[in-house]
Amino acid sequence: MFKDNIFFDEASGLSLDFNGLQQSLAAQLPAQADMLRKAQADMRALEGGAIANPDEQRMVGHYWLRAPQLAPTPEIRQEIEEVQADITQFVARVHKGEILACNGQPFKNALVVGIGGSSLGPVFVSEALRSAEDKMRLYFIDNTDPDGMDMVLQQLEPQLAQTMVIVISKSGGTVETQNGLVEVKACFAEHGLNFHANAVRITQKGSAFDTAPDADKWLASFPMWDWVGGRTSVLSAVGLLPLALQGIDCRALLNGAAACDLLGRQQPEQNPSLLLALCWHLLSGGQGGTSMAVLPYKDRLQLFAKYLQQLIMESIGKEYDLAGQKVQQGLAVFGNKGSSDQHSYVQQLVAGPENVFVAFIEVLRDRALPEKAPIVRDDSTSGDYLQAFMLGTSRALHDHGKNSLIITVPAVTPFTVGMLIALFERAVGYYASFVGINAYHQPAVEFGKKAAGEIIALKNRLLQYLAEHKEKAFTAAELAAGLDADMVQVWHLLRHLGANMDSVLQCAANDEGNLTFKLVK
Repeated sequence: MFKDNIFFDEASGLSLDFNGLQQSLAAQLPAQADMLRKAQADMRALEGGAIANPDEQRMVGHYWLRAPQLAPTPEIRQEIEEVQADITQFVARVHKGEILACNGQPFKNALVVGIGGSSLGPVFVSEALRSAEDKMRLYFIDNTDPDGMDMVLQQLEPQLAQTMVIVISKSGGTVETQNGLVEVKACFAEHGLNFHANAVRITQKGSAFDTAPDADKWLASFPMWDWVGGRTSVLSAVGLLPLALQGIDCRALLNGAAACDLLGRQQPEQNPSLLLALCWHLLSGGQGGTSMAVLPYKDRLQLFAKYLQQLIMESIGKEYDLAGQKVQQGLAVFGNKGSSDQHSYVQQLVAGPENVFVAFIEVLRDRALPEKAPIVRDDSTSGDYLQAFMLGTSRALHDHGKNSLIITVPAVTPFTVGMLIALFERAVGYYASFVGINAYHQPAVEFGKKAAGEIIALKNRLLQYLAEHKEKAFTAAELAAGLDADMVQVWHLLRHLGANMDSVLQCAANDEGNLTFKLVK
């Protein structure tokens, strides 16, 4: 039946339509009753303060951020409430001009320096909810790309003195964030500005960042907690501070997440997050190798897929399960926005392999004043066509044996954005229970970081070797042999060094046509 495969909450307007699946999701409920009961029991234990991240012996408490009364201890509840109150008070003073920038003028911009979970959530929400009434404009440095940082800082240069810098690093040792901090400090110094007078830190108490020698110089500091992971931190100080400075109603954002959490504690047929996780399990068979295309049919939500990539893939992409068995779980996420991106990959979604399904995100309200929308053709508005393209693509997928679902919210507001965040956060937790993995650690992320450190060490050895043999030309193979290093890595390092040190590192072809490198200064 049509209605059996639709979840609808009248109070919030949230709906999930699973009629685009080739199999009935409702029919899975009795067959998977034991799995669903276990997942809900696991979630209750997690919310009650159990060690839900056994690898790091940590609680998992991002749900408490929007319902502090559920925190397992009075101390944690008090900390959450105090931090939220401190942010509200700090932001109000900034907006009133009681807290001024280093030049004695009101702040106009905020520059967030962070990476991964410290930027993806805030960037998504900031773009989704920005308006002409925003009190401050947000900018982000979320990579260690020098050119990218230069582009952001050049935009800010005319108002750099009135830019608040928010540096986010839970451990205080995230290399990309530290690099961004050094670059921004250098920019402030170049312009003769007092960086610390404009700078705010968000970090865990006791971290290297928190205990640094300049700790007492910062304008303000706000805490993170070890029970909030980066990819679920958008409703902590990580997101609340910059978003509140922008002018977004963060209380409504929290209330929307809390409302969806309440739905996520209901019985399976009335539980949107549990149904969404069950859908993933049905379409993936509980195994890795399946992809989900997230297609929001709303420009404001175009960064939602990018945000969900980290939330889902970092949580579900695991080599081992909780029993130590190799499982290589994962759910690949990609997507952008409809209907424009239909033209890039819907051809393959409809006609290509069957290892992908589509999650459409629909927003019912077309624009702020839909009653003034012009008729574009066929007695229809642009918004009518946007929905028609979405429903037409959904039907084309179904007619070709492919799977899709439609998640609908009434409008893009702080409340509904909070709901969408909570919907997927809890679905991730339920799916992790289904397949028996730890969704709250990310050991593989450290592999690349460790390897990067080794590459930096090799780069320094390479330069030292060239300095010791100044004016002598070497091929990449000769240098790799001399350093007992991987030739491919040496080759790439030399090309990068040559592009950025062309005045001191000469690159030329020898008689055999091989590139040689020598240090001349």
